[in-house]
This record gives sequence, C-alpha cells and structure tokens, in this order.
Amino acid sequence: MASRQDASTGQIVSEESELGSDEFHLKVYAPYKVYFEGVVKSVSALNQTGPFDVLAQHHNFITLLSPYTLKIHTADNKDRQIDISKGIMQVKDNDVIVFLDV
Repeated sequence: MASRQDASTGQIVSEESELGSDEFHLKVYAPYKVYFEGVVKSVSALNQTGPFDVLAQHHNFITLLSPYTLKIHTADNKDRQIDISKGIMQVKDNDVIVFLDV
C-alpha cells in the first residue's frame, strides 16, 4: 500500500492500488498518437544490450529502445504487438512509459 502527503492538509494519506501484485500501468505513445494505454502483466523490448522483459515491481530505470516489436501481455490476457523503430522507455514506481519516434 502506497502513501502520500496531502498537499492541502499535510497529512499522510494511504492510497489503495487498483493493480494486482503482478500488474503495472503501461503507456506507449508518440507525439501525435497513443498506441496503447492500460494495465499489463509484462512488456518485452530490445535495447543495445539485448532483449529484456519488464514485470510488475521492476527496478526503476530508463533506456533507449532499438528497432523491435514490443510485446505486451495485458492483464486481460489479450496480447498486443507494436512495431517500433526507436524510442525511450522509463520504468518508475510500477508505471512504464514508452515514448516513440524521438
């Protein structure tokens, strides 16, 4: 369970997560288009060191992505694939953002 400080009162407030323990939020977008946004169980990508997977509770990091087909395993078991030519991936606090065409 995460907590935060309320900006108006200064009190510590608990936040209930809508995500399961094996899920995280993923958004894949470019300057003018959102390719995917939702709750997922994993995402597979490629950087200069090779292919890798991101699962829930992954350590925070940022990486440049190489041309690849992103493989997304959604929480409702509907797999998606998105062909990319380049991008940046940021993993932070169970939230993954992939910004394409940069």
